[in-house]
Amino acid sequence: MKYLNRKPFYLVILLVVSVCFSCKNESVQSYIVASQEKEGFVNVDIPASIIKINKNILNQDDREAYESIRKINIVGLPYKNSDKQTYESEKTKIKGILKKSSYKKLVGFKNEGVSISVYYLGESDAVKEIIALGYGEEFGVGLARVLGENMNPSKIVSMIKNADLDEDQSSFHQLKKMFSKH
Repeated sequence: MKYLNRKPFYLVILLVVSVCFSCKNESVQSYIVASQEKEGFVNVDIPASIIKINKNILNQDDREAYESIRKINIVGLPYKNSDKQTYESEKTKIKGILKKSSYKKLVGFKNEGVSISVYYLGESDAVKEIIALGYGEEFGVGLARVLGENMNPSKIVSMIKNADLDEDQSSFHQLKKMFSKH
């Protein structure tokens, strides 16, 4: 027995240890997936094709920004669905994930009791993922993840300012209602 090749045994041990450590290493993606099963959470996956923008008024940069977006994931715990302890716990968990990850902070600001921080993954002119974290005691806590290829955050902000979002898009209005106090 002691003459058997121990190499497969060590490989199995290495694999088990790797799996255990990878499970504990929480990511934004794993947080979004786990939140889908939590009571009181709101989850919305929006393919870019659903977002209706009047392309006729977009310049070339705005059009490129729009076409660089593939998908948007939104997860949140609205104010009306949480208690103070759960709100604080989820806010701390998300902030911890973002702090430990390779996301770079783009901007942070406060407005009417809501703190918002925007992070990105990739190079500043070729972003793969944009994360927006928003929280406030009257609002709740929410996380938006924008996936795409070669996104340029400044061009996306410009596009949003210049775009004429279709007012009939009830998904945006419903999302706003979910996070409102009343």
